[in-house]
Amino acid sequence: MTRSRFSYTALLAALCVALAVVMGLAVSFGSVRIPVGDVWAIVGARLAPGTFETWWTAARESIVIDSRLPRALTAAVVGASLAMAGAVAQAVTRNPLADPYLLGVSSGAGFMVVLVTVLGIGTGMLGVFTIPVAAFIGAMIPLFLALLIGGRYPQPTAIVLVGVALGQIFSALITFCLLVIADERHITGVMHWLAGGFGDARWSTLIFPTITLVVVGTALLFSSRWMDVLQTGDDGAAALGMNVRRFRVLSLLAVSVLAGAAVSVAGGIGFIGLLIPHLAGFIVGTRAIRLLPAAALLGAVAMVAADTAARSVAQSTEVPVGVITALVGAPIFVWMLYRQYRRLEQ
Repeated sequence: MTRSRFSYTALLAALCVALAVVMGLAVSFGSVRIPVGDVWAIVGARLAPGTFETWWTAARESIVIDSRLPRALTAAVVGASLAMAGAVAQAVTRNPLADPYLLGVSSGAGFMVVLVTVLGIGTGMLGVFTIPVAAFIGAMIPLFLALLIGGRYPQPTAIVLVGVALGQIFSALITFCLLVIADERHITGVMHWLAGGFGDARWSTLIFPTITLVVVGTALLFSSRWMDVLQTGDDGAAALGMNVRRFRVLSLLAVSVLAGAAVSVAGGIGFIGLLIPHLAGFIVGTRAIRLLPAAALLGAVAMVAADTAARSVAQSTEVPVGVITALVGAPIFVWMLYRQYRRLEQ
């Protein structure tokens, strides 16, 4: 037991180091290459003035502090949120293909962004917060509709099915607006948002998803024991005194809030919430108290790396992060499924 606990702690420490490394590289790479040592010196000088003697230019300091660092931190928070949300969704639904968007939050957010961008509803009302706030409100609409409609039925799967149906409805509305109402300029902007990215990341837009991750993530960690109990089956969990339906609904609510906060600042980025929980489970096992922190750190590392790749693949343009996660994540997921079913056949 002691060795296992030590190994798990060492793994989390290694993931924290990996996150620091990829964040340093993410801030270093770009049209203006800044040495990693300079990056950490600039950050250290901001955190503890007088620690380093200034040898960098004010322009480089502005690039690090005002542009690339908040972008890297936003990517880390979004990756951690989606990975943790995906792990919880798969645990409480006992469905290995569940992801954070299973209640239609991504489609709802996208539809609200289309309304703001194409129809001009509320444009500029909240400044730089207009799109994130609109996206989060849109993400919550299918969530509450799913709880309102599906919550009337005793079967917990009804909420998920209603969420899936609502996601399809909002996706159809997005397509209709883009094809019938939007012009070419609107289509380009909306499609870029739907594919996901961190080009608009700022310190101000980082606050909400970070608070959401800390609050909701802490609550999920405290309820991890009940997630493990739920794996025994609904009847077994009920026999142990658990209100299965209420716990599942609250867990799905937490999943959707995490996903909604992530989508509000990054758009719809796929495969992180689906793939990373499987990878974390392969490494640390399926106990929720071990799985959730490992998945969050792995998700943060993966998202920062994907964002760095998205900025580096093409010289003339920035590739949407969702494209990178899909191209890399889909083959890995298929390979993991192949290994799992191959093991079951043997």
